[in-house]
Amino acid sequence: MSDELQVRCPGSDEEWRQYYHLRWTILRAPWGEPEGSERDERDSDTEHCAVIAGDRVIGVGRLQMNSLAEAQIRYMAVAADFHGRGIGRKIVEYLEEKARELGADRVILDARQNAVGFYLVLGYNVIADSYLLFGKIQHYLMQKDLY
Repeated sequence: MSDELQVRCPGSDEEWRQYYHLRWTILRAPWGEPEGSERDERDSDTEHCAVIAGDRVIGVGRLQMNSLAEAQIRYMAVAADFHGRGIGRKIVEYLEEKARELGADRVILDARQNAVGFYLVLGYNVIADSYLLFGKIQHYLMQKDLY
């Protein structure tokens, strides 16, 4: 399967449409949030990653620079029928490489409770409880030093 996958920034209008739709479908729709809530004011000045299988976007993530030294991964989502196939790892590795290219020495993220184990395996450490999204989803601040 990995030979068929592309890991890159979305390139066409259709890929961008699928990119945002997957973000909404996985991260917002289950909580009754409207389409559009998967976007924010930083989308235009960040690094985006899509994992594309054929003509379908199956995984997404975004990297923003919070300072010269600190990058943050946000909006990680993988299509449900592709869970457990290493798609999330590919996104994180791609975004960490982008963070290095941009000069960051650490990456932070706010992981949902059900994703903490995934990030621990990738070398992230829990720093603190972060916030409760939609009053229901506990998040944890996690960090990984890149060097």
